[in-house]
Amino acid sequence: MCCCLQFREGQVKQTKDSALLSTVDLMKKSEKKEQEEEKGVKVKEKKLVKKLYPNSRLFRKWGDDLSEEEQKEAEDLFQRYGYNAFLSDRLPLNRDIPDTRPPRCAEKQYPEDLPSLSVILIYLDEALSVIKRAIRGIIDKTPARLLREIILVDDHSSNGLFGIQLAVGLKIRHSEQLGLTQARLTGWKAAVGDVVAILDAHIEVHVQWAEPLLARIKEDRTVILTPVFDKVDFDDLIVIPYMANADGFDWALWCRYEAFRPEWYALEDESQPGKSPSVMGILVADRKFFGEIGSLDGGMKTYGGENVELGIRVWLCGGSIEVIPCSKVAHIERFHKPYALDLSALVRRNALRVAEVWMDDYKYNVEVAWNLPIGNHGIDIGDVSERKKLRERLKCKPFQWYLDNVYPMLELLQDLLGYGLINDRWPAKCVDQGPAPGSTPILYGCHFFSSQHCYYLTDGKLYIGGIQSHKYSSNNCLVDPGSGVSPGLYQCNLAQQKKLHMFWDFKQGGQIQNRDTKRCLEVVLGDLYPRLVLQQCSGQRWTIQHVITAQKRYDWTVMNYQR
Repeated sequence: MCCCLQFREGQVKQTKDSALLSTVDLMKKSEKKEQEEEKGVKVKEKKLVKKLYPNSRLFRKWGDDLSEEEQKEAEDLFQRYGYNAFLSDRLPLNRDIPDTRPPRCAEKQYPEDLPSLSVILIYLDEALSVIKRAIRGIIDKTPARLLREIILVDDHSSNGLFGIQLAVGLKIRHSEQLGLTQARLTGWKAAVGDVVAILDAHIEVHVQWAEPLLARIKEDRTVILTPVFDKVDFDDLIVIPYMANADGFDWALWCRYEAFRPEWYALEDESQPGKSPSVMGILVADRKFFGEIGSLDGGMKTYGGENVELGIRVWLCGGSIEVIPCSKVAHIERFHKPYALDLSALVRRNALRVAEVWMDDYKYNVEVAWNLPIGNHGIDIGDVSERKKLRERLKCKPFQWYLDNVYPMLELLQDLLGYGLINDRWPAKCVDQGPAPGSTPILYGCHFFSSQHCYYLTDGKLYIGGIQSHKYSSNNCLVDPGSGVSPGLYQCNLAQQKKLHMFWDFKQGGQIQNRDTKRCLEVVLGDLYPRLVLQQCSGQRWTIQHVITAQKRYDWTVMNYQR
């Protein structure tokens, strides 16, 4: 079922304006009533109140004046939504947020004849006041002549909001939870505007947010855009300005912000669009081109990786991705997300799917990043045959072109002899980077997270605590300081500058011996627990989880040479 606020072609302007005014009036009446109720509450005398949740992240910098009952309500809502819904319910729907755009943005003029816009708001278990504030801001800050419709897509919320009438009408509701990708596809299929903006519902748009997006798509319909996000703190809901950055990712396909390419900075105009390897989740596109390019991969499950898949596909298949600094959207960063308590398994599955379809022989980088055996990860990624046919039909470029021309800062994970967990005679204990990365590694109970991921390279370096995916980052190298019994962890570039002893000899099932000092990494039994030391070699044997074959190393060498 699809019910949404729509302004169809052929309606007279008066009807369009009346629809918008009616919507705004309804929301203003609702807001006025809320404000009157708030004014009717007597101001409480300040007094010492027992802190019921001293360890809650919600109350770190907010809520000192709340009564015990209010604390209970606020904490309950926080656990439900992942942000301060208690405070949101008490803020005006049209609250002022700072204009954080680059100064030149306010001076820009945009054409009158811009494409029409469908705004799609996606949500799952969202506070009603947050949804209302998003709608109110979109209506207030988008010219009526451009706003064709607002579509709400509810991915089967469990908080009872489906029966609540919103000022824009009803919404599309999934009969079961399908995940972000399917919710976005549902909204796109229902849209009729020339351009679609697919947004989370926990956002607030800034002034003149839509015009720069629509103007850029009017110039080039093959560009997929993303605004610049400002952060809304989950506890006090204060807007924190963010500068424009490219939307990147690592080999595990976790998103990250990073600098634009040097040519953007050479413009010396921070209001100009910047090329980006990917999108960060919120996207704006020509509705028809979005379909032509394959929209979104419906085989992606629940959450994670869908934005990277879109970015790679668009670049390889005839489009481009840009960040628009003059379009800003404030986005609440939830403390926890409603889709799952542990997102890593979902992101891993989706990342492997992206790698299989789009990364050619470079897909091994994703497997290594997730600490999986190369070529045999054993994880069901679903049927990818249709997506591979799409790639053939669109005559997309090879992934190597993407590495060379779009994301050259993505570092190949090569020259590896082995990777994964390292342990010796205590199979339940693994080498770990320790509580303070960059100091002293420890022996700790095996938990399989990145702090225990180790990488042994052909040149003898031994990384502990994960591996970096970018050329501008440095890994943490195991070193022998030359004195004392404790091993050290240093950034590899720093260890090299200081001429620390950072090269090791290690074969599967053998000792780990420093090439310079000839001391070995070994385990001794301390007073309370076993610990790592450097000492004269006694023949202790170590194993690493995954060993790279000589054939695989040869394949990597060939790929690197071809690149």
